[in-house]
Amino acid sequence: MQMFPEPEPPAESHRDPILRSAVDTAIARRYSESGAESYGVTPERFHQIVSGVVHRYAADAGESEKVELVASLRIEELVLARACSTGSEAAWEVFIPRFRAALYATACRLTRDVTAGRELADELNADLYGIPNRDGRRISKLDYYMGRGSLEGWLRTVLARRHIDRCRSRSSDVSLDEQVEHGVSFAQSPQMAAPVSDDRVAVAIAQTLAELNHEERFLLASYFLDQRTLADIGRQTGVHESTVSRKLDRLTGTLRKRVRRRLQSAGVHPLRCDELLREMDVRDIDVDVGANLKQERTAGTF
Repeated sequence: MQMFPEPEPPAESHRDPILRSAVDTAIARRYSESGAESYGVTPERFHQIVSGVVHRYAADAGESEKVELVASLRIEELVLARACSTGSEAAWEVFIPRFRAALYATACRLTRDVTAGRELADELNADLYGIPNRDGRRISKLDYYMGRGSLEGWLRTVLARRHIDRCRSRSSDVSLDEQVEHGVSFAQSPQMAAPVSDDRVAVAIAQTLAELNHEERFLLASYFLDQRTLADIGRQTGVHESTVSRKLDRLTGTLRKRVRRRLQSAGVHPLRCDELLREMDVRDIDVDVGANLKQERTAGTF
């Protein structure tokens, strides 16, 4: 599933007038659990950070929805990311042992090469640390993390996107194998699993997978679960691998649209749908994909 372009980080202004007293109170209540004080983040700065997220995703929502959004944020990880983006040594001392090893492991898995993996991870680490712009302001990719899902899942998504971009820059004709395998995979990774905050995503995915027909299940299971090549699937089904590639491309696009429609039907705002799908990694979702695609391993007719 392809990811949407990365959005601009939210403007973090002082006491946005769109935020009312109940929302201010909800934000203030989360300060003590955020760890902000240990990074030198003041209550005023904390309010700027959280209100920026609320303004971005719930500017036109009612007060209760805004309060609910504040309560749902992964507040400790949001503050950690923002503190790192400003160069806080205390924040980086927490971030590095928590995430760096996992980033290197993911990068090596994506590139299938230790040297290339470390190079990929180092490039991302440089983007995360940030560099000053002409005005002297540090520009860090961590400013784009909004606390809507796990920071670890978000970092994996950013790393996968960077890897895809590198592949595309080296070739104008990147195969579906590279785009999907190096982006979001159905393979499970227990050591890096983290739950998605919105359970409606898991429900939408499970329902969408459950309505697949035999051919669609065979195709997805063969490619994503059995990790077979396009050529191998083509030989078994009696068609050219380019046909398999086109079918997979169409099918993953269709699945994404169906999941998005289900999320909207469940009351998820369109912007929130896009955010969830952009950052989604099925390893973060409580869905047994293997069970949903369980079937007899027999070739379908294409």
